Amino acid sequence: MEIKNYKKRIVDKQIAEYLQLFGAVCIDGPKYCGKTWSSRYHANSEFLLQSKPNEDELNELVNMSPELILNGAKPRLIDEWQVAPKLWDIIRNEVDKTGEKGQFLLTGSSTPNREGILHSGAGRFGYVHLKTMSLYESGDSTGAVSLQDICAGKDIAVATGEVKLTTLAELIIRGGWPANLGLEVDKARKVVKEYIDLIINDDLYRLDGVKRDKQKMYKLLQSLARNESTTATNTILKKNVKDVDNEDIDVDTIASYLNALNKLFLLDNDMAFSTNIRSSFRLKQAEKRHFVDPSISCALLNLTVDKLIGDLKTFGFMFEALVERDLKIYANSFDAKVYHYQDYLNREIDAVIELEDGSWCAFEIKLGVHQIDAAALNLLKIKESIENDNGKAPTVLGVICGMSSYAYRRKDGVYVVPITALKN
Repeated sequence: MEIKNYKKRIVDKQIAEYLQLFGAVCIDGPKYCGKTWSSRYHANSEFLLQSKPNEDELNELVNMSPELILNGAKPRLIDEWQVAPKLWDIIRNEVDKTGEKGQFLLTGSSTPNREGILHSGAGRFGYVHLKTMSLYESGDSTGAVSLQDICAGKDIAVATGEVKLTTLAELIIRGGWPANLGLEVDKARKVVKEYIDLIINDDLYRLDGVKRDKQKMYKLLQSLARNESTTATNTILKKNVKDVDNEDIDVDTIASYLNALNKLFLLDNDMAFSTNIRSSFRLKQAEKRHFVDPSISCALLNLTVDKLIGDLKTFGFMFEALVERDLKIYANSFDAKVYHYQDYLNREIDAVIELEDGSWCAFEIKLGVHQIDAAALNLLKIKESIENDNGKAPTVLGVICGMSSYAYRRKDGVYVVPITALKN
């Protein structure tokens, strides 16, 4: 389908590949991240389920005349398929009839209720997860340096230009929502606030019909924002809500609410690096907390550009969230995974990228250039300790930073790369 002014996504390559491998491709991700636009870019016809506001009418259409939904030029986009879960098995049967690849594109903004779905779709469906846009996709990174090249150990030496602190703050607050790219930062911030309100007041109930305490949900979201880019446990979140908002919420309720937020793809925590590095070091297994986009934390905490610049500690956490969002998008394009590292000697690595061959790369994330030396030293010490313990050490060390004007490899072998120059 013809899509005007479509900004190509890194994941487009995966979608095109999966259309050649599977009868149907299911694209999920949070609302507003661009799933419908990306699917339209690859589709030749569409049926938008949410354009049918009458649920009884939609169910009758699915039960009596599913061909009206399925018939059309292939690949055919079925948008927000989870509104009518019975379509899953109908589409699977349709794929089985012909055995042809690339028949359907399905989008979904929430994990559906699997009740009544008879088949997992294994072998018929390919799954693609869409996040918000990286800086390279939104045009805010020059793409002068490739993450894949760094992970392969290639040399780099590029002047990348001056980066202003205000620019980084604006990029964090605006977020990677495609429809926000042309907006002034304050207007983009208001859009994200309305997005959060819609989630609380409507989408969470639509998810499963459960009525949740809206005030407690909002306080939990604020606690998550205050603990962005940390390994805060549910117990810490509970204490934080009590200490800051004087609101009681039990741990079981927190777990239930977090599960609902996960089903809406609003959380994107970093798993702990747990690959056997063949050393005696015990690794902690706590997840590092992230929203799917740092703009959500900023909106919940009512952060402006001036407030971020006036609180560099908070700025650092939000910058870390921005970088790790982008690293996940870039790493996924070459089948790598992103984790974080913590051991019981209280050593940490902000981001670990594990490659397909099992090797891994260690990255620190720092906002200012004055932090680069200490970050590089930390990485070198951890690598040396693992090697001395006959463990499997990282093959690449790097510092992803905000304010550097150059991308280069230091004499000690540690890469330095501004996030505004990085691509996949």
